[in-house]
Amino acid sequence: VQLVESGGGLVQAGGSLRLSCAASGSTFIINTMGWYRQAPGKQRELVAGIISAGGSTNYADSVKGRFTISRDNAKNTLYLQMSSLKPEDTAVYYCKASRWVGVNSYDYWGQGTQVTVSS
Repeated sequence: VQLVESGGGLVQAGGSLRLSCAASGSTFIINTMGWYRQAPGKQRELVAGIISAGGSTNYADSVKGRFTISRDNAKNTLYLQMSSLKPEDTAVYYCKASRWVGVNSYDYWGQGTQVTVSS
């Protein structure tokens, strides 16, 4: 599975961006997908996740009500709509796809896309 993110950039506080993650390869094995972010000097953290079967979603408390994760199965693309952006949202955003076998996950990561929010 290969993942390619796009859509990052520089935006003013209060603005919006939409990130995309195009998946290719054996995408039928993917059970869950998610967006993570990593700010300088901080650990990578989950921003939002979505389950392939059923489409259930979950969000970090810090982005609830501002970010929306979605996927287009026909295009094998994952999205993250980000609104009301804050300077603390500045980070490299990564797309992750996981294949679950029992309690074990096999993870695939994209290369990341930079999001910078200016105050």
